[in-house]
Amino acid sequence: QVQLLESGGGLVQAGGSLRLSCAASGRTFSSEVVGWFRQFPGKERELLTHITWSGSRTYVSSSVKGRFTVTSDNSKKVVYLQMNSLKPEDTADYYCATGVETLTQIRWENWGQGTQVTVSS
Repeated sequence: QVQLLESGGGLVQAGGSLRLSCAASGRTFSSEVVGWFRQFPGKERELLTHITWSGSRTYVSSSVKGRFTVTSDNSKKVVYLQMNSLKPEDTADYYCATGVETLTQIRWENWGQGTQVTVSS
């Protein structure tokens, strides 16, 4: 089973940038996708983006498109979430996960512990 560790969260001023990292250890599969989610207090986790380990296919939610970019370093098994032009409403806990694509959805199977992002106004 793969273990995921997020890092890079912290406090940033509005308009600033952060880069989150999701490092995988253990067995990974080239067919997996790696997703980034965020969760606001009392809310369900929101899918922001996902990418294959090879980086050949990506998805970015319209809610963050143009500001957030996902990339993958397959050799290091690390996926990055570059967040630019951050807003106070981006304040949340951010999680990465690995999943398997089915015909109709992605089945998210492994989760990291999360990293907190706080954007001050």
